[in-house]
Amino acid sequence: MLSKSNTKYIQSLHHKKYRDEGSTFIAEGSKCVLELLQGGHFACKQIFAMDAWMRQQEPLIRKYFSGPLQIVSDFELEKISLLSTPNQVLAVFSKQVPATYSPVAKITLVLDQLQDPGNLGTIIRIADWFGIEGIICSQHCADMYNPKVVQGTMGSLGRLNILYCNLAEWLQQYKNIPVYAAALNGQNVQTIKGTKEAILVIGNESKGISEEVMQLATQKINIPKTGAAESLNAAVAAGIILSHL
Repeated sequence: MLSKSNTKYIQSLHHKKYRDEGSTFIAEGSKCVLELLQGGHFACKQIFAMDAWMRQQEPLIRKYFSGPLQIVSDFELEKISLLSTPNQVLAVFSKQVPATYSPVAKITLVLDQLQDPGNLGTIIRIADWFGIEGIICSQHCADMYNPKVVQGTMGSLGRLNILYCNLAEWLQQYKNIPVYAAALNGQNVQTIKGTKEAILVIGNESKGISEEVMQLATQKINIPKTGAAESLNAAVAAGIILSHL
């Protein structure tokens, strides 16, 4: 049976303040939890799962994790889950110490004040699809360890270097690398192909890229439209542009 202290602890990790204090985060769902375990980038601390799932997956889990496994009922899982329909397993992981990252000879994503956790999670997954190694986030971006972000990455979280910093200061360190800023008025992205080294900046969902960061861009680029939609979702835009770059 899930104790009150464990329930309270896991519920606290729904909030950034407590994730930061304990340097831990939660992941939910079979695919997400197993991929994070197998990736080895985040140390697992606890696993809570339904009995049938645990019996089926325990041989695999024990290849990567020797810590406590706790069987929970569907009612208990619902109490600690953030999902509208809890998905069999929830695990607690330790955060990763931020690694150093260089954008030299790579394509790098920069996210300026991207605040929607769903967008951030999807962008991390898209970046993983295209082999992007690093994402640089402004200090006001959504937290990469937000449960909605973790869920949206579907395990990709452990395969990228994700750093939070002052974007203007970071960009000024790499003045020799082209910086493409996604904007409504800019060069057609279809004309830019075969790029081996670049920094792609995606801005806030409603406000776009901040003026401070935009001033450091080498070139504005846009996705041409033929319909009447006013704008594109930030994650969709990132995917389209990366497919061309």
